[in-house]
Amino acid sequence: MAGTNEQRAGLLSGFGAYGLWGLVPLFWPLLKPSGAIEILAHRMVWSLAVVGLALLALRRWAWIGELVRQPKKLGLIAVAAAVITVNWGLYIWSVNNGHVVEASLGYFINPLVTIAMGVLLLGERLRPAQWVAVGTGVAAVLVLAIGYGRPPWISLTLAFSFATYGLVKKKVNMGGLESLSAETAVLFVPALGYLLWLGAQGDATFVSAGAGHAALLAATGVVTAAPLVLFGAAAIRVPLSTLGLLQYLAPVFQFGLGILYFHEAMPPERWAGFALVWLALTLLTWDALRTARRARTQAARLAASAQPLSQPLPHQLPTDGPSSPYAARGQ
Repeated sequence: MAGTNEQRAGLLSGFGAYGLWGLVPLFWPLLKPSGAIEILAHRMVWSLAVVGLALLALRRWAWIGELVRQPKKLGLIAVAAAVITVNWGLYIWSVNNGHVVEASLGYFINPLVTIAMGVLLLGERLRPAQWVAVGTGVAAVLVLAIGYGRPPWISLTLAFSFATYGLVKKKVNMGGLESLSAETAVLFVPALGYLLWLGAQGDATFVSAGAGHAALLAATGVVTAAPLVLFGAAAIRVPLSTLGLLQYLAPVFQFGLGILYFHEAMPPERWAGFALVWLALTLLTWDALRTARRARTQAARLAASAQPLSQPLPHQLPTDGPSSPYAARGQ
């Protein structure tokens, strides 16, 4: 039962993480009249406060000394911080300026961009279905560019910035809480400096817009950290293939909010572009599940062929205890 409970907890954490990311467009408009840059700066400052408290509670400080002694890793952390700043800032601006649907498209496209970067930058080889998916994604961008009368720059910038962030994070190879702490520490000084400058100019809304508004700005730290904590809990409890499927929840929720809540326009050419993106993602998902199934089958065959010829008699098999196959399944 322990394994089943762990997986259930992991699934709930995954749903919670991607659900919160999907519903976050409802939060950013509450922060008006603050501008996108001011909201972004508060997000950086308060995120460091939240993750700092989490590290203090968990007593996880040893990694800081190790990181300081690795200049190359520190450089990668700075790159990650710069890239996620672009991603966060543009996303907040998009939501507060009526581009929720276009922002959701960025996170639909993101897996395709990640695959393309793996080929171009890491020399990875694609399976035929992946090539078809990437080609379909390119066709979708062309259709959307014709429909918009311009390239969907918001979607592309969000997709490429987040894919770059993922690539850098892969090279940094740190835990979610630790890497977020390091990144927000890099961003803290310029963010705080900007807020102090804004206050000196008399344009800051943290105090002038009332205590409720100040509390909402401070809550940006929790809004940033909470889904990451849930994601970390899910990542260690559920298979990567399941986590990969859950990631589509966030842009699906965002797309739904853009249509049903924010009432953004969806002309036929935009539906056509989204349909092509969804087709590409369906191909990717089908290929990933098929590849994972084949890998499991091959592993089972190898394990079976590696077993010794002499097997214990049925009455010698354990019926309970940690080594029992029934105990492992919780029966």
